[in-house]
Amino acid sequence: MRRPARLAPGARVAVVAPSGPVPEERLQAGLDVLRGWGLDPVVGRHVLDRHGEFGYLAGGDADRAADLQSAWCDPAVDAVICARGGYGVQRMVDLLDWEAMRAAGPKAFVGFSDITALHQAFAVRLGLVTLHGPMAAGVDFVKSARAQDHLRATLFSPETVRTVRSDGAALVPGRARGVTLGGCLSLLAADLGTAHARPSARGGLLCLEDVGEETYRLDRYLTQLSRSGWLDGVRGLLLGSWARCEPYDGVRALLADRLGGLGVPVAEQFGFGHCDDALTVPFGVTAELDAGAGTLTLDEPALS
Repeated sequence: MRRPARLAPGARVAVVAPSGPVPEERLQAGLDVLRGWGLDPVVGRHVLDRHGEFGYLAGGDADRAADLQSAWCDPAVDAVICARGGYGVQRMVDLLDWEAMRAAGPKAFVGFSDITALHQAFAVRLGLVTLHGPMAAGVDFVKSARAQDHLRATLFSPETVRTVRSDGAALVPGRARGVTLGGCLSLLAADLGTAHARPSARGGLLCLEDVGEETYRLDRYLTQLSRSGWLDGVRGLLLGSWARCEPYDGVRALLADRLGGLGVPVAEQFGFGHCDDALTVPFGVTAELDAGAGTLTLDEPALS
């Protein structure tokens, strides 16, 4: 995987909305944060659009794809940060010109939730390290100093955040080495068999989280990944937040049931995903997981 360059004051970052509609007041608050870091944020033409028929989309599929591709292929743009998640990436990802984006070269890319499908595509089509982290118009970003500080450190001085620490215990103790990958569980299940998805998690340290799902649905997603063979050869698992799911004791029992038999370390409560103060986790970097100690240590900084 190629590591994009780190940012420096004055860097131009593009904010795009590949998924759901963006509240203007939160977008402005997020842009103010980025400006406070000394960055020069520019907003895609269609970021504040709303689809005429489907209100859960930030404008038309072709327009959302055009904003992302235009930002990525602009040589003056140093990084692309998604405005928010929701739903919509799977409707637009096939409209991107991956040859043109590959020719444009690497740059930092940030997002999570529905952006999971783009993390997969950027790995498969572009071979890039990406950042699973808070988004510019996310309430979890604009109201959280911890989330802001961790993303800022990852973008500007990534050597200072090579170790990510868990707030919980090991579901299955042990150590494992592999390449970080993953994202939102339901999106990984939905991405199975598509042209831009990873063929499997083999050799990986798989990061999983989700939001607002009943336990039986989490069961279904995990069982689907397992039955498809996608989990074969995974080296270890890191579990993030399960916000607005059912009480964690029940979710934890399910995770132990579905993942405990894989024979690999499983660490929980790593503080990434749909939660307050969410941490940024790079995808595509070789790292070591120590489930007992609750640490993920990257072999090298996420950005060069």
